[in-house]
Amino acid sequence: MVWLEIKEFIKDSAKIVIVVVIALLIMVYVFSITQVVGPSMDPTLSEGNILILNKIKYKFSDVKRGDIISLKNPTHKYLIKRVIGMPGDAIRIEDNILYINEKEYKEDYLPSDVNYSDFDLTEINYDKIPDNMYFVLGDNRPDSYDSRDIGLIKKEDIIGKISLRFWPLSEFKFI
Repeated sequence: MVWLEIKEFIKDSAKIVIVVVIALLIMVYVFSITQVVGPSMDPTLSEGNILILNKIKYKFSDVKRGDIISLKNPTHKYLIKRVIGMPGDAIRIEDNILYINEKEYKEDYLPSDVNYSDFDLTEINYDKIPDNMYFVLGDNRPDSYDSRDIGLIKKEDIIGKISLRFWPLSEFKFI
C-alpha cells in the first residue's frame, strides 16, 4: 500500500517538475514580463506599465520601423525605445520634425506640442545607419536617453519586441 502511494507521488511530482521546467524555458527564451521605468516613452507607455516582451519575434522576422523594443545597454539593465532608423537610413531632426532620408516622417504617437533639440546622424559620426544597426528614440523626446545619447543600437543588443501592455488593466493593449 505504501509503495503504491510513493509511486503515485513520484508520478505526480514528475509532472509538476516537467510543467515548471517548460514554464521556465518559455519565460527565459520566448516571453518575459517587463516594467516601464521612467518617463522616456510617455505618452505611449507610462512609468509602472507592465508589459509582455516577445523575445523570439526577431528570430523569425525583421525589426520594423515603429516597433517598440527592449534592448540591452551597459549603463542601464535595459531600455525600452521605439525603432526610428533602419539600416541605410539617414536621420535628421529639425524644428521638431523627423526626417528620414530627407523626407518628413509623420509621428502620430507624439504630442503635437512637443519641443526637442535638433539632431543629425553625423553628430554620432554616421552619414547612414550601417547594416545590423538601428536608431532608437523614446516617445518623450525632451526626456529620453536614446540613440542621440548612446549611439546606434546593434541588432544583437535587441532583447525583443514589446507585444502587450497588461497593467494597468484599464490600459490593456496589444502593441
